[in-house]
Order: sequence, then C-alpha cells, then structure tokens
Amino acid sequence: MLYHLFLFLESKFIFPGAHLFNYISFRTGLAFILALVLSTLFGRRIIDYLQKKQIGETIRDLGLEGQMSKKGTPTMGGVIIIIAIFVPTILLANLTNTYIILMLITTIWLGLIGFLDDYIKVFRKNKEGLSGRFKIVGQVGLGLIVGLTMYMSSDVVIRENIEIKGATQRVENVLYSKQNTKSTKTTIPFVKNNNLNYADAFKWAGDNAQKYGWILFVLVAIFIVTAVSNGANLTDGLDGLATGSSAIIGIILGILAYVSGNVNYSGYLNIMYLPGTGEMLIFAGAFIGATIGFLWYNAFPAQIFMGDTGSLTLGGIIAVFAIAIRKELLIPILCGVFFVESLSVMIQVAYFKYTKKRFGEGKRVFKMTPLHHHYQKQGNAGIQAIFQRPLQAMPESRIVIRFWIVGIILAAITIITLKIR
Repeated sequence: MLYHLFLFLESKFIFPGAHLFNYISFRTGLAFILALVLSTLFGRRIIDYLQKKQIGETIRDLGLEGQMSKKGTPTMGGVIIIIAIFVPTILLANLTNTYIILMLITTIWLGLIGFLDDYIKVFRKNKEGLSGRFKIVGQVGLGLIVGLTMYMSSDVVIRENIEIKGATQRVENVLYSKQNTKSTKTTIPFVKNNNLNYADAFKWAGDNAQKYGWILFVLVAIFIVTAVSNGANLTDGLDGLATGSSAIIGIILGILAYVSGNVNYSGYLNIMYLPGTGEMLIFAGAFIGATIGFLWYNAFPAQIFMGDTGSLTLGGIIAVFAIAIRKELLIPILCGVFFVESLSVMIQVAYFKYTKKRFGEGKRVFKMTPLHHHYQKQGNAGIQAIFQRPLQAMPESRIVIRFWIVGIILAAITIITLKIR
C-alpha cells in the first residue's frame, strides 16, 4: 500500500524521497526491519495473552531429556510469524505482482490449515488435531492453485538464456530473447545447460508435448508443496530448529529471486531471466525478519512454540517460493534438513513394518525419529536400532546449532550450483 501511495505522490506531486520506493533493495530493508520489530514487540504481547488463556502445549513423555519441562509452553505462535510476514508485504510490495499475490495466498492458506489443527489440539483437547487427510487435501489444493496460476497467468513468463560463444567455444556473452514466453522450463543443478524442460518428457506427443509438460509441472508443484510443508512440520520438534533453518533457507531464496529477476545478474550467471520475480525479495525480507524475530522467543529454552500454524506455513512458503523462481529441483539440497528429517521417518516406518511382517517383531533403524530425536535419545537403552550412536544423549541446544550449521553448508552449496555445472 505504501509502495503504491508513494509512487502516486511521486508521479503527481514529485514528493521528496518518494522515488526510494522504486528500489527493491530499499523496500526489502524496510520489510525486514518492520517484520523484525513486529515479531519481537508484538510477540511478547501474544505470549502473555496465550499464557493468560493457558493455551499451552500438551507433551507426550517420550523419555527425552528436558522434554517434560516444556509442558504448558504457549503454542500457536505461528500467528506471530504470519502477521510479521503479511503486514510488511502488504505495505511495501507491489500488490499487482502475480508472484506476490501467490505468496500472500500461500501464507494465509496454510496458516489457516495449521491454525485449525492447533485449535483442535488445544481447545478441543484432541491430541490428533486435524485429520491427516484434510491437511493433505489443503496442501494439494494449494499446489493446484500454484501450478494452475503459473500455467494460466500471462505475467508468469521467462526469457531463456542464449549463449554466444567465441572461436574457442567459450561463452563470451549471454543474450535473452526480446519476447517473454510461457514455458515449463526450470533449473536443474550440476548440469552444463542447466535448463530442464518438463515438456521434454513428452516429445513423443508431438504438438501436445507442451500441454502434457504443464500437467507434469502442476503435479510436481503439488508434490513439492505437500512434501516441504510436511518436512518443516516434522522438523519443528526442538526449540528454534525449524525457525532457524527456515531463516537460512529464506536468505538463499531471496538471493535467487533477486538474481533471477535482474537481467544483468541473470546474464552474468548464465541463468534464465524471470521478469517480475525480483519483487519477491520484499516478501523474502519480511520472511527472514519474521523468523529471526520469532527466534528471539523460540530459541532454547523456548518461551513459545510455533505449532502447526507456523511450521506448515513456513514449509509451504519455501516450497511455493522455490517453484515460482523455477528452482524447485534445488529443494533437496537447500532444504536438506527438512528432507533428511522426512526421510528418516519414512525409513523408520518402512523398516519397522518390513521386519514385523518378516520376523514377527518390528525393528528400527534409528533410536527415534524424526532424526533430531535420535540424538536426544540415550544409546543402548533397550531400543533395538541399527544406529545406536551417539551413545550419550546430546543437549538440545547443541543438536539445533549443529543442524543450523548443516543448513548453512547446504545453503552455500545451493548458491554455487549456479556456477558449478
């Protein structure tokens, strides 16, 4: 809103300083600061309100060190994150930009699903919360909206990079076509020509290849939204783990959005140019500010938990953001922490069912899943698991910081994939 107001003031009255709002970097900085202020200042008030209403977390005793001390800690803190993202974006972003609209819809959509789940757990005293099938329906629905919007919107276009090679076959320049085109192309890491076209899987279909390519793209969008939002939800098991990991991912997504939406940086990096995606940096700034501000209260020992209201929303935002900037195939690297947490659960369940069916007794790969709980559990404590190390339970804060370090390493690898091909 402020963006549109100051553009109007500049055009009609040459208002002093209004031109600053033309700069994405300026608005991103404001979005970050405003989100940080909102999440820290209003976060305290929301925590006090939740404590007054006795809206606390119900804890199951899993035999983990320090676990029961968290009983009664206020939950549903994801509301803080959602407000701190939504308000700066509304004020400072271009609200006619399709990508911004898509990110706002994502924030509200999954925020409502997560809030409903937490509401059932806290107020209805139903530990199961919202039925898993309803969560999946909501996630699939969002993936469908994202995929179809990118297919149907005339604003969602690309300009593919065209290499100009010299006599030595080295790339001397990168040009872009003058016309925007609708395309199912995306970025694939570690490949010389790192543009992958979903339609190439349907070359046998001739003229219908592009149409089938879009169908595949929509299905991929649905899968990624569902997988990443659930991965973030599983990661949210230790104080600050999901929040800090999301902040790290948000920084990288913001960088990728900026270079993809800037024709000069796109040309330098030899990646496809995506007109309009630079505006998503304002949303990324709000996202980073909101998560860091929330971490003020969510760091060990946590004064508040985000609940599904926050974890589903953070995961969904990351997924949709990556899809929008055509970097969804980088998610297994960038979101490696979420990916491994989810994978550990799937391996544990599959192996337990297999061994129970074959030997009559279920066995485990890890002491406990998701993976972060494996490090909290004492080794050789009567649990028949393939991996018993570390034998000593690790302090929660150490586990979180080491997972953050892994996340930073994966973030760095994600950035250098743009040049390592």
